[in-house]
Amino acid sequence: MFSMKRNLSLAIIGSCLLITASVAQAANAITNGSFETPTVPVGNFTNFIVGSSAIPGWTVVGPAGTSVSIVSTTFSQNGVSFPAQDGAQWVDMTGFSINTTEGLTQSFSTIAGDRYQLTYFIGNTTGGGIFGNTSTINVLVNGVQTFSDVNSTVSPTTQNWQQFSHTFTATGASTALTFLNGDPASDNDNGLDNIVVTDLGPAVGAIPEPETYAMLLAGLALLGFMGRRRK
Repeated sequence: MFSMKRNLSLAIIGSCLLITASVAQAANAITNGSFETPTVPVGNFTNFIVGSSAIPGWTVVGPAGTSVSIVSTTFSQNGVSFPAQDGAQWVDMTGFSINTTEGLTQSFSTIAGDRYQLTYFIGNTTGGGIFGNTSTINVLVNGVQTFSDVNSTVSPTTQNWQQFSHTFTATGASTALTFLNGDPASDNDNGLDNIVVTDLGPAVGAIPEPETYAMLLAGLALLGFMGRRRK
C-alpha cells in the first residue's frame, strides 16, 4: 500500500514537473533579449549596419546606411554613464551619428490564439548635450505599428531605464516583433534592453493545445484516484 501511494505521488510530481518544465522553456520566446552577444569591447561599442544578422536572433532594419550599436555597460561620454539594465550590454537604437528610423526585428514561434506579454526597457538620459530629453521606441507586431513608448525621466548623469509592458494575441505559428528608433536625428541616445516575451496561454474563447489538456487531465485523474484510495 505504501509503495503504491509512493508511486502515485511520484507520478503526480512527475506530471507537475513536466508542466513546469514546459512553462519554463517558454518563459522567454525571445532570443538574446538582453543583447549579451556578440561581445563588444569593454567600455566601448560596436555598430551593426542595416541588413546585418550578426546579433544572434536579430536582424538590423531601417534605411540604407544606418545602424544600431551594442554598447558596453561601462561606456561613458560627455559626463554621462551608460549602464545596461540587464547584463553587461545594451542596444543604442540611434546607432552612430546618422540615426533615423533604424531598429531590430526578430521572428519567434507562437501558438495561434495565445496571448503573449511583451516587456522591455527603454534607456534615457537628459545630460551630455547631445542625447536629447526623451527616448521613444515604436514596436511593430507582424509589420504593423502596435505600441509606442516614451521614457522621459530626467536623468542628467546616467542612463535611466524604464520598463514598459504590453500584451498581444498571436495569429499564427510565428510572430515578428520589430523595435524602431523614434527619436529625432539630433538625439544620440535611445536605449533598448531586457526584452522578454511570455506566453500567457489561450486568449478568452480560445481552445488550449491538446498536449496541455492531456497533461492536466492526467494529473487530475491521478489526484482523483488517490482520493478514492484514501476513502
